[in-house]
Amino acid sequence: MDREFIIKNALIFTEKLFSGENSGHDFEHTVRVYKMAVRLAEKENADPFITALAAILHDTDDAKLFPETAGNKTNAVCFLRENGADEEDIEKIIKIIKEVSFIGTDSPVPSSTEGKCVQDADRLDAIGAVGIARTFAFGASRGRKMYDPDIKPLLNASSKDYLKQRENTTFNHFYEKLFLLKGMMNTDSAREIAENRDKFMREFADEFLKEWNGEA
Repeated sequence: MDREFIIKNALIFTEKLFSGENSGHDFEHTVRVYKMAVRLAEKENADPFITALAAILHDTDDAKLFPETAGNKTNAVCFLRENGADEEDIEKIIKIIKEVSFIGTDSPVPSSTEGKCVQDADRLDAIGAVGIARTFAFGASRGRKMYDPDIKPLLNASSKDYLKQRENTTFNHFYEKLFLLKGMMNTDSAREIAENRDKFMREFADEFLKEWNGEA
């Protein structure tokens, strides 16, 4: 099994799969998560191959984008088998993918160091300057209002409530998820990176509200 060949093919596969995607869960997001996960894996002594593939494939069966394949992680499993990955590696990678998403305050903590690196990388891409841009891109793709002071955020929601369909705004996402992520990082390496990104994001949110209310 040629590990570099599989990683290269995984990038080609995801670039095609996410072609035309404009919700912030695009190929560019995949590449950033991949690069950050490998960077974290090096510091955390995680397996770089498992980390890389799990990062590249982490959104290929996301329920928001591919509801028909999300349950069995069909896209990821088929790619791995077609490209000659070992069954043991496939099992590890799929487990990471199943554990990576934020679904509320009771989101799973990955059981492996590789999974923790991928989850941290994904969460780092949700905060900071790029995270802000992705948040508004996703909200626009779902037809959400930017902000409505009469629609209150659902704070400290468990998965049962977080995943419920409800009227919401893009700005509420900062309070429902993004401001929680710094404290939910798994690795010291990610926590260090998250500090500045979280600070920038909170300053943006404060400025947004001041401008919205005509105070700045």
